[in-house]
Amino acid sequence: MAEAAKSVMFVWEGTDKQGKRVKGEMSGQSDTLIKAVLRRQGINPTKVKKKPKSLVGGGRRKKITPKDITVFSRQLATMMSSGVPLVQAFEIVGRGHDNASMQDLVLGIKADVEAGGALTDALRKRPLQFNDLYCNLVEAGEHAGILEGILHKIATYMEKTEALKSKIKSALFYPAAVIVVAFIIVTILMIFVIPQFQELFASFGADLPALTMMIINMSKWFQSYWWALGGGIVGIVFGFLELRKRSKAFGQFLDRMSLKIPIIGMILNKAAIARFARTLETMFAAGTPLVEAMTSVAGACGNIVYYNATIKIRDEISTGTQLQAAMRNVGLFPNMVIQMVAIGEESGAIDTMLGKVADWYEQEVDDAVEALTSLLEPMIMAFLGVVIGGLVIGMYLPIFKMGAVV
Repeated sequence: MAEAAKSVMFVWEGTDKQGKRVKGEMSGQSDTLIKAVLRRQGINPTKVKKKPKSLVGGGRRKKITPKDITVFSRQLATMMSSGVPLVQAFEIVGRGHDNASMQDLVLGIKADVEAGGALTDALRKRPLQFNDLYCNLVEAGEHAGILEGILHKIATYMEKTEALKSKIKSALFYPAAVIVVAFIIVTILMIFVIPQFQELFASFGADLPALTMMIINMSKWFQSYWWALGGGIVGIVFGFLELRKRSKAFGQFLDRMSLKIPIIGMILNKAAIARFARTLETMFAAGTPLVEAMTSVAGACGNIVYYNATIKIRDEISTGTQLQAAMRNVGLFPNMVIQMVAIGEESGAIDTMLGKVADWYEQEVDDAVEALTSLLEPMIMAFLGVVIGGLVIGMYLPIFKMGAVV
């Protein structure tokens, strides 16, 4: 009896029904069979070849990030729009991912769906990657028979949300990185460079300027206690992050204080309003009842102040209060936002108005971040000039005085 042909992993490329380039991986007994399967799926294969053995079994195993889930959502929506069956779409997306952890996640969802389970149930088994908002939207799409459209809305929502987060993080990262670099430079000067000047000045046999003596004393302290300073900074940062993660009260305190920081607080307020509007728009467009949607919206705001306000809005809506009236009662939302929501309620197009509000505030955040970056650059240059320049001047003052005497 002839031995059955062994399946091999193939890498393929081709074009879908809309002419877009697609690629992925598929196991089969030959490239001819792979091409036949792809054609049945509406994909015209242009290249099919065996996957190198060194790459079989997935790529590097990395942590799954929100960006991975965003890309997955867009790929899945695009596959379904191209007429690819849901299970096959999972196969294509999963096999084509470089991250082995993401491969396992997607193929695990595929296995649950193949076994007859609902997509929502498969996603709820993985709460670390798919939150309640994501699952609720998918569930609404499955019940209404519009899963493809909902997946496109989810992908768009996540892309906009991640872009907003990225802009805020980049604005905060720049000054933090400069301060860290400045600290490293100062440490090197204090421990290695200034002691050389100290030996030179000792041969002068004259009194040194006050600024020079202060810098030399600081250098001596750095040389003796650099380990305590470094350990203290690391300990404070680590303790701060752990306390924020483990203490709910401390995290809420930071959320409240962050909204009051000049300039940055304004950006965070606008970002929270943008997320509120974008999330509620997406939930509304999916047909989710308003009271149910508000719970997911609260979690998506990203700040405890707006979370509590949204829960309060939900409670008032459940007793019959209009959305715009409930939003006005919490005292957090600008009058323009409330008026837009009121117009949406009157015209029956709340999701459209919320989308316009989200677009407006996302643009406001973009502009504010650019303005903040432009403001920080000269301030950082001035800070570096004072710190580094002060050290250099302090070290050269005795030499300047000697030159003046000569």
